[in-house]
Amino acid sequence: MKLIFMGTPDIAAQSLEAILQEGAHEVCAVFTREDKPVGRKQVLTAPPVKQLAQAHGIPVFQPKTLKEEAVQEEIKNMQADLIVVVAYGRLLPLAVLNAARLGAVNLHVSLLPKYRGAAPIQWSVINGDKQTGVSIMQLDEGLDTGDLLCVQPIEIGENETSGELFERVSALGAETLLETLHAIEEGRVTATPQDHAKATLAPPLTKEMAKFDFNKDAQTLHNLIRGMNPWPVAYFEYEGKKIKVKTARAQKGKAACGTVLSVKPLTVACETGALTLLEVVPEGSKPMEGSAWAAGRRLKAGDVLHQA
Repeated sequence: MKLIFMGTPDIAAQSLEAILQEGAHEVCAVFTREDKPVGRKQVLTAPPVKQLAQAHGIPVFQPKTLKEEAVQEEIKNMQADLIVVVAYGRLLPLAVLNAARLGAVNLHVSLLPKYRGAAPIQWSVINGDKQTGVSIMQLDEGLDTGDLLCVQPIEIGENETSGELFERVSALGAETLLETLHAIEEGRVTATPQDHAKATLAPPLTKEMAKFDFNKDAQTLHNLIRGMNPWPVAYFEYEGKKIKVKTARAQKGKAACGTVLSVKPLTVACETGALTLLEVVPEGSKPMEGSAWAAGRRLKAGDVLHQA
């Protein structure tokens, strides 16, 4: 088939690369978001999808909006069989959805209708789910509301971070997308409407969401820490400073919330159970073991990590 690919970040580049490596379809154009300043020096950097497309000599388009008639006409004139969308970052207007012979399909990294929106992987971890997956849907004008063409589940590890899960789901997504494209080409797909009554949302994470204290269940905090890794990284405050927590484990234990139960390893009592802080990043410092941070603060069992 003749494809137009729309996507922006690494997960989209992985799917595009799978399509290109397989070589069964022609990617006639790539649409991606604008270049953005990255890092401390704010170097203007092309999205991963753009970099990959340019390396393969594929025309790249970066319109600020798909709502302009000129852009829509350009897409229509490409006479594509199908538009493939993976984490593009914009809703497609009806004129674009109808621009290709077979419409547009989208790879979404959740078991739809659960977790519609921008951060499905992170929320599946934060909420302590045992399973997530990928869904390929026929796109409509809504936010992840289209009919399902293929769904593939994947188990979530007990201590897996959203970053680690993201890598596995990206690989599964690319593989599932290839299978679905073949099924579409051969007329073997069945579109199944989503049960909209069961829909839940997965809004973008913010830095404000990352703050926690120990007045919560240890398992809940463990899940939050996993879900907030690698960004924005969960943290608590101690003596007016942010202490980021990259890795932790829920344990048994009982004492007033915030009480240090041990320093080797650093274990802190929660509302229910306790949390062992394995790797922390104190404000202004490099990552270190929780026990090393405790030693530096001269903490001992029985001390309380008072909130700032």
